[in-house]
Amino acid sequence: MRKLLLLTTLLPLLAIAARAEDPDPQKLVDRFEQLGGGVHKGLRRNHAKGVCAVGSFVGSKDAAKLSSSALFSGKPVPVTARFSVAGPNPLAPDAAHSPRGMGLQFQLPGGDMHQMATLNAPVFPVATPAAFYELIGLDLPDPATGKADPAKAGAFFGAHPEAGPFLSWIKAYSPPPSYGKAQYNGLHAFKFIGSDKKEHWVRFRFVPKDGVAAMTEAELAAAPADFLETELTKRVAKGKLQWDMVVTLGEKDDPVDNASIPWPAGRKEIKAGTLTLTKAGKDEAKACEDINFDPNVVAAGIETSPDPILLYRSQAYAESYTRRETERQSN
Repeated sequence: MRKLLLLTTLLPLLAIAARAEDPDPQKLVDRFEQLGGGVHKGLRRNHAKGVCAVGSFVGSKDAAKLSSSALFSGKPVPVTARFSVAGPNPLAPDAAHSPRGMGLQFQLPGGDMHQMATLNAPVFPVATPAAFYELIGLDLPDPATGKADPAKAGAFFGAHPEAGPFLSWIKAYSPPPSYGKAQYNGLHAFKFIGSDKKEHWVRFRFVPKDGVAAMTEAELAAAPADFLETELTKRVAKGKLQWDMVVTLGEKDDPVDNASIPWPAGRKEIKAGTLTLTKAGKDEAKACEDINFDPNVVAAGIETSPDPILLYRSQAYAESYTRRETERQSN
C-alpha cells in the first residue's frame, strides 16, 4: 500500500521540471530540520504536528458548470483530511502564533484522486521558492551569537515588498480555538475546465459553518500545550463538522502565478460544494499518515497554474515524504 502511495506522490515530478533558480529541495528540507531542532524521525518536515479526520465532499451544480471534474458530480466523494500547526516542531504548542493547515485528499471513482493543501492565511508570504528558502532561514541562529539576526529580517522584507499582505495579516492574527473554526484558503490559482471546454481561472477557500473565531490573549496564555486534537475529536463526536467550499472566479489580469498577491474584492463567487467531517482524532490516526497532500495531484477537469511556489511543492513534499518513509521502514 505504501509503495502505491509513494508512486502517486512522486508522479507529479515526472511532469514538473525543476527551475534552475529554485533551491535544491533537499536543502530546503534540511533547513526545516534545522528549524525543528533536528530530525524527528518518521514525521513530516513541516506541519509536523497534526491530526487526521475523514468524511465526504458533495459538489454543487454551479461548480459542475465550471469544471467537468468528478469532484463536482453532486455525489458524496470520500475525503481524508489532516489538520496541522505550521512548522517543523511536533511539540509546538497549539496556541503557537503560526498558521493552521488543512490538507485534503478526495478519493474519486476509478481510483483517481484530487488533493488540496490549504492554510488559514489569506496569501502566501513570497512569490518564489528562492525567496521562501531565504525567508525560513531568517529564524536560524547566527553561529557567532546563537540568536537570529534581526538585520537580516529587515533587509529581506525590504527586498521583498510582496510580503506586505502576509505581514499585515500575521501581525493582526490570533490563532483559532479550534481547527473547525478557521477558514482555509487554497492560496494558488487553478484552472477549471468545463464539459464545454471553457476555461476558468479560480481560487478557492473553505468557510466553516461553525464560524470563524480567534483566541483572546488571556485564552492564549492559559491554553494547554495540546488542545486542538482533543477539541476536534469532541466536536466531531457531537455531529457533522462542515465547511462550504467557495470558489472565486478570476478576471482578466488577475495574477495566476503569484500566491502572494490577493485578487481584488468584488470578484464573482459561487458555492462549489460542502465538506463534511464525521470522524477525527486517535481513531483515525493512521488515515492520513501516508498522504503528502501535494496540491499538484489534480483530477481531470482541473489544472494547476504556472505559480512557481505551487509547482515547487511537489519536489519539496516528495523529499520530505521519502525521508520519513525511509525512517519508518528502517524501524
